[in-house]
Amino acid sequence: MIVFGARIDRDGPLFDNRAALAAAGYADEIEQVIAEVGVNKVRVALGPFLKHPTGYYMSQLQASRAFDGWEIHDGGVVYGPWLAGVGSRNKTTRFKGYKHWIIAINQIRSDADDIAEFVLQKYLPRMN
Repeated sequence: MIVFGARIDRDGPLFDNRAALAAAGYADEIEQVIAEVGVNKVRVALGPFLKHPTGYYMSQLQASRAFDGWEIHDGGVVYGPWLAGVGSRNKTTRFKGYKHWIIAINQIRSDADDIAEFVLQKYLPRMN
């Protein structure tokens, strides 16, 4: 008869909550970094549309913590919806808006996995 025995040590990041804390921090930082990168993508997407930029609108673009995560917004600039093509005046004028938000959102979505993987490298040592 052959008998095998096993002993399990219950210590380390998985058992003392360090891995869970690192995973939570990782999830929070992914959202923040993606939002901050997203602000730059909106600025870059808007740039080619503007013929005589004053810089004011771009200076108001920001990422901030919201109730359930992070958001990218223009700080409530009154003509922001008009620039984006979703304002009430876009229905009554020839100007249908720029597509800078759509362009930026598509780029953010395509880059999100790479950003998450980059941020993960910071958290992996805490989980081992």
